[in-house]
Amino acid sequence: MTEQKADAGRGITLAYERFGDPGAQPLVLVAGLGQQLHSWPEEFCTQLAARGFHVVRFDNRDVGASTHARFRPPNLPAMLLGRFPAQQYDLSDMALDTTGLLDALGLDSVHLVGVSMGGMIAQTIAALHPARVRTLTSIMSTTGTRLAGLPAWSTWRLLGARPPKTREEAVEHTVRIFRHIGSHGFPFDEPFVRELAERDWARDPSSAGTGRQLAAILKSGNRTRQLRSIAAPTLVVHGDRDRMVHPTGALATARAIRGARRETIRGMGHDLPRGAWPVLLDLITEHASVGSANATT
Repeated sequence: MTEQKADAGRGITLAYERFGDPGAQPLVLVAGLGQQLHSWPEEFCTQLAARGFHVVRFDNRDVGASTHARFRPPNLPAMLLGRFPAQQYDLSDMALDTTGLLDALGLDSVHLVGVSMGGMIAQTIAALHPARVRTLTSIMSTTGTRLAGLPAWSTWRLLGARPPKTREEAVEHTVRIFRHIGSHGFPFDEPFVRELAERDWARDPSSAGTGRQLAAILKSGNRTRQLRSIAAPTLVVHGDRDRMVHPTGALATARAIRGARRETIRGMGHDLPRGAWPVLLDLITEHASVGSANATT
């Protein structure tokens, strides 16, 4: 595993890492809002690789070591009113980033697994670029409708806090956020969260990219009609304790995608707690296996 960079086209360079046999079935992990590639824990990736996958994790544009935009992100009131700068990208642009990465890696089609915003990006790829997706797994995500999947009011207050200006503030802010939105049905691994926050700051101390990514989500609006065109075998996974994306987001997603299967993990919030890994790994593996079997029949 060595971090590398790939030209995804249109002036975007993405940092990525690979695990496992390059000849195995390709499985690409798409990270959530403001999250860097290591938000998919290394051990989680190696366990997926041990199950017969060639695993790719990467930084979306505007975080980590990938290309950052230079314009100032709109503030939250402007986003909610639909006022975006001319340079603002949306989820379809981020989907093209991902397919550009696949092109650079020589991957025609992959099993696509996205979490939160990454689930939205993965959904968009499956809808707009169906030939690239063998199976779709959408985790703790939603459709963009304002009738489902909304954060709790207590979460909005945390998201609206002043951005941290130092490494110490960033670490404490991250711990506070994940204590709130994390999986209250599983032990909170504070040392691990602190380690991730330290790595985030070391690779990318800016918070502006997260604001631009949030604007991309809101600019994309309600994608329900788009999701109805998805033909890839789809698995929708959500926890029942999610304060960032309410579990109704999973219901809306499963209803929008024809034939989608929905699974609820009890006690899971808006993170990937180690205690939920056995279930998550089994669900991802089983779904990819079923999708591959269907593709050969």
